[in-house]
Amino acid sequence: MVCPLTEKILKTHLLLLDFVLKEWLLFASAAGLVVTSLYLERVPSYSLDELQFVFLLSVLFVAVRGLERSGLTQWISRILERGRFLSPKLVLVTFVLSMLVTNDVALIIMVPLTLTLDTHRKDMLVILEALSANAGSALTPFGNPQNLFIYWSYGIRPGVFLSEIAPFSVTFLVVLVLASLLLPLKNGGDSAPERTRVRSAAWLYTAFLLVLILAVLRILPVWIAALIIVYAVFFDRKSLKIDFPLLLTFICFFGLAENMKALLPANIEHSGHIFTFSALASQIISNVPATLLFAKFTSQWQALLWGSNVGGFGSLVGSLANLIAYRLYVTHESAHDKVAFTIRFMALGYVAFSLGLGLYFLVQRT
Repeated sequence: MVCPLTEKILKTHLLLLDFVLKEWLLFASAAGLVVTSLYLERVPSYSLDELQFVFLLSVLFVAVRGLERSGLTQWISRILERGRFLSPKLVLVTFVLSMLVTNDVALIIMVPLTLTLDTHRKDMLVILEALSANAGSALTPFGNPQNLFIYWSYGIRPGVFLSEIAPFSVTFLVVLVLASLLLPLKNGGDSAPERTRVRSAAWLYTAFLLVLILAVLRILPVWIAALIIVYAVFFDRKSLKIDFPLLLTFICFFGLAENMKALLPANIEHSGHIFTFSALASQIISNVPATLLFAKFTSQWQALLWGSNVGGFGSLVGSLANLIAYRLYVTHESAHDKVAFTIRFMALGYVAFSLGLGLYFLVQRT
């Protein structure tokens, strides 16, 4: 029989191990930062743009967390669940949500909703939603972290950003909607959706999100986004429970990328090389850190934007959104044949990845 002290120590070690495994990217980036800093005998510097990016990303997390807690997004999802054409509707809603509240949050909302449906093809729906979230989030500067970083760091105008990445998102939207039409499903018809309470704070956080978008687009000053943090501190502290390890990962990767730039002073200015390297590197280290790393070596933001978003497809670590969708499905009680789901998830992910590679070079030639 295990004594209480030993059991407590064992639980603590297991929790620590679970945290390390979950946040492996943070520990890897921190280790890389320490090793390269010791080797170079220097402390990396951080630019004002990098610090502003981390600030805006943290505020975005708070605003989106507030919207989640308000019940507004869940209420909209339940309303849209009703009626015909369920498959394409779920794909479209996921696409649009990812443009506005990031691909991760869109999947956190849509996948659990999908798993409550009375249908036999939940696995394919979840896969299509994961692909749709990656495609939709690419279309806006605030759809995912790597877009926000590229948009902010390279000083891109909104219209230029949209026109550059629109062929990618629109093409995949068409492909995914057509694919969803080949997956006919039946839902609960016109029965009343599950009642979801919407708090009055929903409209305030909607306004906050609009203010943040205007700050990201440089229409409003960056400092005004601090009002969202101030509100959360005094009136809604639970919305401050955001992904702090991810923010720390960004800080570590900024420093690591700065050190790598000192170790490897050569620039990579060939757009095809930047696109290919960032897309392939995303398959191993995820598209966000790949973006931070290669941004130090190039001024070709268009190729980097395409590479990081195409790199979101493919492997489970291509983007955090992939891992979220995958884990939500395989850990759900209704999940069937998890091995087959994993194979389908990876196979369709790499089909999308290959299509993205071909699409980039096709667009570059025209």
